[in-house]
Amino acid sequence: MFDLDNIAEADSAADELEEVVMGLIINSGSARSQAYAALKKAKAGDFVAAQELMAQSKIALNEAHRVQTQLIESDQGQGKMKVSLVLVHAQDHLMTSMLARELIAEIIELHEKMH
Repeated sequence: MFDLDNIAEADSAADELEEVVMGLIINSGSARSQAYAALKKAKAGDFVAAQELMAQSKIALNEAHRVQTQLIESDQGQGKMKVSLVLVHAQDHLMTSMLARELIAEIIELHEKMH
């Protein structure tokens, strides 16, 4: 398992960090996909299924956010962690997913009110 507390100390940290970052991308993408699936269900009037999908989306997003928080804490603003294109991509995925989920929740609420 990747030791987030000792990123700078491990020789294989780059490889392990890449694994963690890929998990961040996967969880973020899953959260976004589930949120869009929830929106599709809401458009069809299936608000129970929409809420279940949004709950699953939240779980995936929380996991991605937890990893992001640990990465930030382990760096402590000291530049311990090498910033790679994959890490930037993961951050972009997470922020896009968070925004999409927030907006989709609002749109589902509107669909429910209109139904």
